[in-house]
Amino acid sequence: MFSIFPLKGYIDQINGFYFDGVHADLKANNQNDLGFIYSDTLCDVEAVFTLNKFRAAPLKHYALYPKDFQSNFVLINSKNANAMTGKKGIEDINEIFHALDFDLINPIMSSTGVIGSRLPKEKIIKAAKNFNLKALNAKNLSQAIMTTDSYSKHCFYEVKLENGQSFKIGALAKGAGMINPNLATMLCFICTDAAIPKEDMKELLNINVHSTFNAISVDGDTSTNDTVLLLANKKSGVYNREAFKEALRLVMHDMAMLMVSDGEGAKKAASFQVINAASKEDAELAAKALSNSLLVKTALFGEDPNFGRIASTIGASRIQCDEETLVISYNDVVVFNKGEIVFDDITEEKASKVLEKEKFKIKCDIGQGTHCFTAYGCDLGYKYVEINADYRT
Repeated sequence: MFSIFPLKGYIDQINGFYFDGVHADLKANNQNDLGFIYSDTLCDVEAVFTLNKFRAAPLKHYALYPKDFQSNFVLINSKNANAMTGKKGIEDINEIFHALDFDLINPIMSSTGVIGSRLPKEKIIKAAKNFNLKALNAKNLSQAIMTTDSYSKHCFYEVKLENGQSFKIGALAKGAGMINPNLATMLCFICTDAAIPKEDMKELLNINVHSTFNAISVDGDTSTNDTVLLLANKKSGVYNREAFKEALRLVMHDMAMLMVSDGEGAKKAASFQVINAASKEDAELAAKALSNSLLVKTALFGEDPNFGRIASTIGASRIQCDEETLVISYNDVVVFNKGEIVFDDITEEKASKVLEKEKFKIKCDIGQGTHCFTAYGCDLGYKYVEINADYRT
């Protein structure tokens, strides 16, 4: 048995980890744009990266390290993705790390921002040389990694085992646009003092990423830099596989939901729950089709309970389905029931009230089997176009 408790504050309360964020003149108005994670002991490291074929230089740099390497330092910048920069992008990362006189062991670089520009090395080196590696300011780092985010994203938990022992785990993340299943324009840094075996780290990351980061969509685009990084310094000396698995799921789910809720210009977050599909593949395919559909997203923006768009999207996903077994609901308001339209004026008003909420569920009972999957998405409105029309400028 175990208990998991959410804690107030940031992950700089985990023993042995240090954080800070500073202004390196990458962003305007003296905003934080460069930061670090430092551990005073070497950490085991695992990561999940984007499926985009054009992976950014930081991801290629990470791949050059030997399997099972350990690290004590992560350098993170915003405003510049260091993507589509070829071999020069990797050389720039090495030059930055070589210029720093800290005791860095297999340092890791992570970047987010505009694609297609070389890193401003001189600015990054100058600011990084002034880092205080014993700073405890994860809030500054959470601000430094933001791009179009409207708020910082973080969570922090303590896990207590039946024998009274405990460990801590938490995360910082960024992500608001270019969010699509198979990760997103997102960075997520998970730190823990749990004594998790190296072989469990990758397995549990992959298990949990499927129902969290790979189940969200803002706009159907997948970026070049997407990263989920798990760092374990093992200082607690405590580990329980099932407890850690569930705590990791909570952390990743929290971060994924904050990203969806902060979708660029978004005002509504929706869960698309597909149940009783013929196969698990059908359930996932239909749920993700709904979370990605521009017509569905714009209907949510207009608070229009147009169940025809829901049904059409399910049919277009090519899963096994039949209108005679399909039931569509907005929260608990049924609008289509096994071939029967129950969408009268009263039902429409009730469904519209559901869509006025900030968060709600669209439930689709396929009636073809026993499999289910939930995907998460948001509305899409004028602000999204405004943000992305002039993103570089």
